[in-house]
Order: sequence, then C-alpha cells, then structure tokens
Amino acid sequence: MRDRIFLSKAHVSDVEEKYVLEALRSGWVAPLGPMVDRFEREVAQRCGVSGALALSSGTAALHLALLNAGAAPGTVVVLPTLTFAASANAVAYTGAEPVFVDAAPDANVDVELLVQTVADLRGEGRTVAAAMTVDLFGRCCDYTALGARLEELGVHVVEDAAEALGATHAGRPAGSFGRAAALSFNGNKIMTTSGGGMLLSDDTELIEKARYLSTQARQPAPWYEHTEIGYNYRMSNILAALGVGQLERLDEMIGRRREIRERYVTALGHIDGLDFLGRPEEGADAEDNHWLTCLTLDPDRTGTDPTAVITALDVAGIEARHVWKPMHLQPVFAGARSATTGTSERLFATGVTLPSGSGLDDADVDRIIDEVQRHLDTR
Repeated sequence: MRDRIFLSKAHVSDVEEKYVLEALRSGWVAPLGPMVDRFEREVAQRCGVSGALALSSGTAALHLALLNAGAAPGTVVVLPTLTFAASANAVAYTGAEPVFVDAAPDANVDVELLVQTVADLRGEGRTVAAAMTVDLFGRCCDYTALGARLEELGVHVVEDAAEALGATHAGRPAGSFGRAAALSFNGNKIMTTSGGGMLLSDDTELIEKARYLSTQARQPAPWYEHTEIGYNYRMSNILAALGVGQLERLDEMIGRRREIRERYVTALGHIDGLDFLGRPEEGADAEDNHWLTCLTLDPDRTGTDPTAVITALDVAGIEARHVWKPMHLQPVFAGARSATTGTSERLFATGVTLPSGSGLDDADVDRIIDEVQRHLDTR
C-alpha cells in the first residue's frame, strides 16, 4: 500500500536536528532561553521589523495584538470572512464584536469593502478598535490599495500573516504591514516549530507590553505579584531551536513549493473550467510563498465539484481540502454582522487545496496530478 500524501506535512532535516540537539544539551528546555532570543532576532530581520515576540501560537499573537489595539467589549473588529477560525476566535477572546467582510476574486479581503465597512461603522458611532487583514494561502493582500486609508480613519491595522511568511508585496515582506502582525509556525505552515507563532511590530512598546502579558503579567517584585490578567503564551527554547533551523531553510522550502505549483499549472492549467487561485499576473507587485496551491472548479464546465475531487483523492490516499468556509456561514458566528458580495461563498463552493508540502518529491506530485486527471476524465 502506498504512503498517504498529506496536504502540507512538516519538512524537517538534519539542520533542525542539529539546533534542537544543541538546545537540549544546553539545559534550556523550559520556556525561554537563548534559542528563543535568536529566533526572535532572525525572524524580525527576515520580516523587516524592529521587534518580534515568540509565542505559543499565531492565535496568541493575534490576541495580544488586538488587546493592544484596544479590542474589548463594546468595540468592533472588522476582518475578512474568508479565513481560518483562529482569526475570528482571537477577536472573540477580547470580547469585541467581529464584523466580517467579503473577499476579492483572488481570495484575499476586498480592500474597498473593508475600508467602506470601517467608515460605515464609524459613521454609526461604533468604536472600531482594529481592522484585520489576512494574507491568505501565502499571498499578501493588496496593501498598495489599502495604503494608509484605515490609519486615516483612526483605526489600527492588524496583519494576520500566519500563512504568508516569506511572501512579499511591493518589495515589503509579509509581517511588516500594519501596527502589528502575527505569524504561525503550526505543523502545516511553510515552516514550523511544531506549534508556535510570532508577534511582529516596529512599535517596541507594543512588543514589550505583549511580552509582559504573555508571561502571566508578572510584576517586578520579589514574589509573584499580578495587577493584570496575563497569559501563558511564550515559546519553549527547544521549539525555537527547531524554528531557527527551519528559518535557515525557508527559501529552499519556498522554492520547492513554487516548483510544485508550476508542475500543477503545467499539467492541469489547460483544463476547461479549472483555474488556479491567487496566481500573480505577469509583473504583478506580489510574490507568493506558495504555501498551498488552490484551484477552482466550474462544475458546469468540469462536470465535478470540490467534494467529489476531495473524495476521489482521499480514496487514492491523498489529502486535499476545501478552501476556508467563510466565517459568516459558521454556526459559531451565526448572527454576526457581515458585508458580503457572494465572492467568498463562491470560492468555498468551487475551491480545492492540493498537497503542497516542500517534502513532496516529483513522484508524489505526479501521482496527485494523475489522480486529478483520472477523476476529471471519468466524469
């Protein structure tokens, strides 16, 4: 029986093993330590920001960023509806009200609708603590179009770059937009620390406040003194060591994912009714990190739909998934306010994410392509 092919399996080498072994032998096995400090410096440098805080998850980074922006009961946070639940859950943690905004055709947030929704809420007298952008599937949203328009409305931008480390927009790295940004190093991301995340910002006071909150808000006293509610959000030295090794190999892993995307496009791009999601146009000011290759299927022209393709691949031992189900359709957010155009619902109804991990070899990719073609040919 052939091995199962996963959507985005962690890709670890002897480079990471070397750093993890170094961390173990150093005796720094609890949270914090020299590898954490190094990882923060190197990620900050990679993303072009002055401050970074290594945390237990990307969700923790979003939570702390939103708290710093003033998200709280009685306030509103505007965010994309087409995203993973963690983006919206972080808003819920603060007690703020989430207001969802639809996607542009490339799946990232509709910038014009985002700005208009913020303006409408402000016009109603609502307190908008923050607007969140999400760099979806490894591609930055259109920050050129967004510009400083939200700051001009007096609203902080929080960038959810959990899926986009290594991507750029107009020459700027993902994670460098907005007042604060969040990265994720979950096991399926472009690089991993098993679990973990990072808060990024050029605002050093924001980073230091978040550092304080992330270590249970302990006061500088000779005993455990707490005047605020804190969180147990810091990263361990061992996981940071894994991250140091992964970061060293990041460009190599992005390059391999790019090659996989190109193989899919070459083999499947000619099929009528099948399109690839978020591919930059020639000369576009965007550079994808190719975290996941996503395609859309026109059921009338292909004679199939995402559920049928995903089921056929699963039977063949290949993991594929639907694109994110929009948050305004999720039962947990039933009744939440949203500004929708139908785009995210269409993408959910037609989108499939194919295996994209950098550890896939050419034979794996050929097997996936063969199974997709076989399914389409037998419809």
